[in-house]
Amino acid sequence: MTTINSRTHAAAPPLSQQAAASPTLDGQLDVYELAARIEAGHRLTREEALAVLRVPDAATHTLVAAAGRLRQKFFGNTVKVNYLVNLKSGLCPEDCTYCSQRLGSKAEILKYTWLKPQEAVHQAGLGVAGGASRVCMVASGKGPTDRDVDRVATMIGQLKDEHPEVEVCACLGILKEGQAAKLHAAGADAYNHNLNTAESLYPEICSTHTYQDRVDTVGQARHAGLSPCSGLIVGLGENPEQLVEAVFALRDLEADSIPVNFLMPFDGTPLEGTWLLTPLGCLRILALVRLACPQAELRMAGGREMHLRTQQPAALQVANSIFLGDYLTSEGQAAAADLAMIADAGFMVLGQEDVDPNELARRVHASKNRDARQPATGCGGGCASTCGTAGTGCPIGAAGPAAGVEPVLRRRGAGTSESPNA
Repeated sequence: MTTINSRTHAAAPPLSQQAAASPTLDGQLDVYELAARIEAGHRLTREEALAVLRVPDAATHTLVAAAGRLRQKFFGNTVKVNYLVNLKSGLCPEDCTYCSQRLGSKAEILKYTWLKPQEAVHQAGLGVAGGASRVCMVASGKGPTDRDVDRVATMIGQLKDEHPEVEVCACLGILKEGQAAKLHAAGADAYNHNLNTAESLYPEICSTHTYQDRVDTVGQARHAGLSPCSGLIVGLGENPEQLVEAVFALRDLEADSIPVNFLMPFDGTPLEGTWLLTPLGCLRILALVRLACPQAELRMAGGREMHLRTQQPAALQVANSIFLGDYLTSEGQAAAADLAMIADAGFMVLGQEDVDPNELARRVHASKNRDARQPATGCGGGCASTCGTAGTGCPIGAAGPAAGVEPVLRRRGAGTSESPNA
């Protein structure tokens, strides 16, 4: 097994100086030396990437500290907060094995057709109030019709009128010619379409569209002037070589932002019961993405609560972006807890550098009047009345992957009469 040089670097010199002072030793991966070479322009190799994934658990935080220097260099002490608005939930004709919204899914998720523009803008505003500087407007389905694009363009225009400073990222599936340009003209800043996994694994994950369809959509978005956002779902059964393949594909795409999702194995999907990740393993994956794509916005995304668990603050040392609150079909950590976590880890919310994140958390807490809506008992993880700490329903109180803990299904926000977890 590859070992790591874990000597103390509390008063380490700048990375550029460490490159000459920290040679790679036989049988050891000196992660500080590797990060220094990457800062100087080195492009991570396949062999180095595999060595990063083989770093032992006991040395993983040293790896995080080394990769974290690149995060500090390019993003300083800020965390970008993003907020999801699920414009249309469920009812998807695609057969992606990981997805609770897939064709034939028996997952008991919320299902509804398009939100009205005013409701979508209202939902987005709740995230903005919590410090979100980007709103991600997402709709299920293979891809939008031209009428759907017009509908979303109207939402984007209204959102920009109310919150002109907020970035808008659309995520509508596989695009047809001209649709990306229409979204850009409406005011969209970015387009998200994840590669999700390696091309070599893709036929096992989905049969209703191709890996190349995804690559082409990211290219269309870039060509239209939209910032390309594309990422991964890890824990699908990929081996280390396929994980490196997927990360390097994102590097080749030059994605500006890379969300890393951790598989939430919903009951009623083909991957239910799939638990292949550990918290320290997730940290190594995030460190790998940072080392491979040092200047990309790296987002720890869906599933972080159940797979990173108490390692979420450590993950902020390499990731500079998170989603606030809930995800598309599952409930995330309470938004106030997210903001407190950012503050406790010593970071500031991007765009809110003059506001203590704890103060943002207090504002969110007060505005949503959570005490009136949530029980006093439970885990405090934002699960609301669906919390099952006495059983297996709570991602915060889970003992680990072997416990087979299922994600808490979303029962709030868009498509319901309850306020979202924002």
